[in-house]
Amino acid sequence: MNFEQHVFISDVHLGAFSTKTNLEIEEDLLSLIEHCAVHNIELHILGDLFDYWMEFPEKGFIPKLGKRVLDALQSYNDEISPALFVTGNHDNWTFGHFKDRGFDVEENFRLKEIQDKRFLLMHGDGVAAAKIDFPRAAFHQILRNSKFISAYQKLLSPEAGLAVMKKFSSLTRLRNNHNPEPLNRQAKKIFERHRLDFIITGHDHVARVETFPQGSYINCGPFFKHRTLALYSKEKVQLVKWNAKDKNFIPFS
Repeated sequence: MNFEQHVFISDVHLGAFSTKTNLEIEEDLLSLIEHCAVHNIELHILGDLFDYWMEFPEKGFIPKLGKRVLDALQSYNDEISPALFVTGNHDNWTFGHFKDRGFDVEENFRLKEIQDKRFLLMHGDGVAAAKIDFPRAAFHQILRNSKFISAYQKLLSPEAGLAVMKKFSSLTRLRNNHNPEPLNRQAKKIFERHRLDFIITGHDHVARVETFPQGSYINCGPFFKHRTLALYSKEKVQLVKWNAKDKNFIPFS
C-alpha cells in the first residue's frame, strides 16, 4: 500500500504518570491513531510507547498497561497496515505480544525507503549492529541481554519485577535526557558514512530538526509532554504537534 503521509512518534511513556495525566495522554493518542486510520496515514512508533512494559512469558503475564491504545493500534494494524514498532529502552521486554497485536516489531533499527527517500528509523539509545556504528551503553546492553532477563524473571514475580523497573525508569528518565548533543553528533557521523536523506529518532526528549549537508535529523520529542511528532508529506519531514481538539497537525518550534 502506498501512503501519502507518514507519522513518526516516540516517547509516549504511557503508564509513567498520575492517573489523570496518563488518561489525558491516552485520549490524545487514541485520537491520533483514529485520525491516521481515517486518513490513511502510515504509523511508525519509535520506542518508549510504554513505561514500563515487561512480559513474563513463563508465568503467562502480560501487562494491563495501555489496553485501549493497544486495541486501537491492533485495529489499525488489521485494517490499514502493520505499524512499525521500534522498541525503546522502556518497552523492549516483549516476547510476542506486540507481534500478536499485528505490529511490525523491530528491536534495533529500520532502514526504509519512502517515495525515493532513504530513512533510518531508531529509538536513539543505540543499536546492536555493526552496520550502523552506534553501540548501546553497557547498561542498556545488560538490560536487553537474554540471560539477564531470564534470571530477573525467575527471581522476581511480575508485580515486583515491574515495580522495580518502573522505579528505575522514572529515575533514569529524569536524569539522562534533555541533552541533544550526543544524538546530534551521532547523526552527523551516520550521515557521513551512509547515504541517507532522513534520520528520525526519539529518546532524549528534545524535539528538534538538525540539518546536515547530507540530510536532516529529526527528533520526535516527547509526545507525553508536547504531543510532538514527525510528519512526512510531499518529500518533506516537519516537526509538528498533534492538536487533539481540532484533530489536525500544527507546526512546532
